[in-house]
Amino acid sequence: MKDLDLTLYFITDSTGKSEDDFLEIVERACAGGATLVQLREKETSGLEYFNLAAKTKCVTDRHGIPLIIDDRIDIALAVGAAGVHLGQRDLPICAARRLAGAGMIIGATAKTVEQARRAKEEGADYLGVGAIYPTTTKVVTVITEVSVLDDIARETGMPTVAIGGLNSSNMHVLYDSMADGIAVVSAIMKSPDPQGAAQALKAQVMENFQKLRQRK
Repeated sequence: MKDLDLTLYFITDSTGKSEDDFLEIVERACAGGATLVQLREKETSGLEYFNLAAKTKCVTDRHGIPLIIDDRIDIALAVGAAGVHLGQRDLPICAARRLAGAGMIIGATAKTVEQARRAKEEGADYLGVGAIYPTTTKVVTVITEVSVLDDIARETGMPTVAIGGLNSSNMHVLYDSMADGIAVVSAIMKSPDPQGAAQALKAQVMENFQKLRQRK
């Protein structure tokens, strides 16, 4: 298993932002302590995705933070990203592993224990589990109970990050969970102070999450 730090997994959303503003937010989030950055672009062409991924990687590389590309293993390979994150309707994990080789990080979305088992069998390195709360970044949200996240983590033994509508005021539901960290979008992307938001979120996770406390 690869050494992954899922404490503060920052997922981007460029909607309504200029490229310069978007990259500045990524810069500030990295400076604030994001431990992984996932570039997620749902409405762009392959060329636009590639160009933004290359520029985003320049930012994450400066901070020594792994860049994960959402959905598109071709983009991840083309820009030399650290990894790719795949949903249930994306390229199968086993196929992505054949293309990427053993060295690339492959994350998978899992909402059930069955999905998590399959992801592990196919070669995923970590699991994104949620949505813990409704989210404004997707039209349809399927809520996943924290108890299911715990079942998934125990069953698979895999690094597990909680996702979906999480912020500083509601992450307390995860304090005694099996989560290794949180994935956030709006809590950083929409903050007037992305660096401060990242710092505060990371400190809150590290102080309160059961699994992280046990490692201190």
